[in-house]
Amino acid sequence: MIQRYPASGKQPQQQERPQPPSTVLKAVRLMYAGAAVSTVYLIVSLATIGNLKGDIRRAQPKLTTSQVNSLATFLIVSTIVLGLIGIGLWLWMAWANREGKNWARITSTVFFVLYTIETISTFAQTKAILALVFPLIAWLVGLGAVVLLWRPESTAYIKTPRSL
Repeated sequence: MIQRYPASGKQPQQQERPQPPSTVLKAVRLMYAGAAVSTVYLIVSLATIGNLKGDIRRAQPKLTTSQVNSLATFLIVSTIVLGLIGIGLWLWMAWANREGKNWARITSTVFFVLYTIETISTFAQTKAILALVFPLIAWLVGLGAVVLLWRPESTAYIKTPRSL
């Protein structure tokens, strides 16, 4: 039998994984806070949805009862689905950035840019103050996380080679 690799008797050395610096850990904590803010916002949104059908009727008086019910159902389901997706993205990015994945830092930044555009459009529309507070808090949390992820200490951690 032919051996392809010489056996030296030594085990290959595993490169020890460095601990994340405080900037990454703070960014991760901010992402967990973002997930918490998103969760509270989802709960508040669902708790205040009681007037939805009346609001739809006032905004679109020509709609039939069936259309109002369908639109209300669509809005409730989309609120739940998008809220859960947002919470999941916060948690996923927290995990991946703690692991030092460069793609996660870039993806988090892209998500932040997209959320910035959404937040600007939210503020451009006339809404209740409650509907503006949560997006602003989430935006500030995202800003803090992204700034921390691009600090030199975070970059050094992310660029550190890791074993598979």
